[in-house]
Amino acid sequence: MKKIEAFIRHEAFEPIRTELLEKGFPSLSIIEAKGSGRQKGVVEHYRGSSLTVYVRPKLKLECVVENKDVSVVTETILKHARTGAVGDGKIFILPVDEAIRIRTGEDGDEVLQLHDGENAG
Repeated sequence: MKKIEAFIRHEAFEPIRTELLEKGFPSLSIIEAKGSGRQKGVVEHYRGSSLTVYVRPKLKLECVVENKDVSVVTETILKHARTGAVGDGKIFILPVDEAIRIRTGEDGDEVLQLHDGENAG
């Protein structure tokens, strides 16, 4: 299993979520994040004053998938998050040693699958 962490622009989220759901990946965690990188400071103007903002708002998406599904998820993220401009974000792929579904105690790859009769809600 692999954990995919992606830092993306807010506007890229909905197309990514929709396509991943269509492809059978309903489980995502979304965290509001702020960060800085190559884009450095951005000058914003407010009520006649200039302010340099060094951290930009991002969304952090997290999902755990089977090893065979990593490319499907990362390609979907890249398809919708890449604008070609500095600040598009990053994707990190990390190993997951174990996963346990708290409700049932199931573990391993079974945790990543929906149960029969469950929906994506």
